[in-house]
Amino acid sequence: MIIEINEENIDERLIEQAVITLKKGEVIIFPTDTVYAMGCDLFNKKALNALATLKGLKLKKANFSIICSDLSNLSDYVKPIDRPTYKLLNRSLPGPFTFILTATNEIPRLFDTNKKEVGIRIPDNKIVRRIVEVLGNPIATTSLNNNEDEILEYFIDPYTIYEKFDRKIELIIDGGLGKLEASTLVNCVNGDMEIIRQGIGRVEL
Repeated sequence: MIIEINEENIDERLIEQAVITLKKGEVIIFPTDTVYAMGCDLFNKKALNALATLKGLKLKKANFSIICSDLSNLSDYVKPIDRPTYKLLNRSLPGPFTFILTATNEIPRLFDTNKKEVGIRIPDNKIVRRIVEVLGNPIATTSLNNNEDEILEYFIDPYTIYEKFDRKIELIIDGGLGKLEASTLVNCVNGDMEIIRQGIGRVEL
């Protein structure tokens, strides 16, 4: 199923539809401020396993980020960060960045892994942030493409995405054309800041 949500005039009934789908343990595709992404309820193990399967991986081998609506509950998922790192996050988010931070013990438990880090996203997109707000907790997320794939046109056009994923994904949100460039990946573990992947976001460290 595909539904259209206007970012500048959000229909709360459609947001609720997306949240109900997530709470059922389904994976959805949604717009961000970069490429379209797929994701699920962070606290639904069935959904996390389904998301990993869509990427052709076991959950413990997956490298998912989490999307938060703002920085207010960050401490639930990442260990305390120093002031320079917080200032960087505060001035960059919402925005097209993924910040790698040291995870709390909650993250390994959720992802069946011993990983000590997690990627944090707060996209500059009102649709996905509103979904996270109403859901009440973050979404686990990953890109539509595999790392070895180029980011091609089907990652930006919602109806081309629908044609490709309709039989695999319960709900696809058309939030307009996406972008062809991914988020900028910044490693902030241990207070050291390093750009791992230069994407659409520009930042001075």
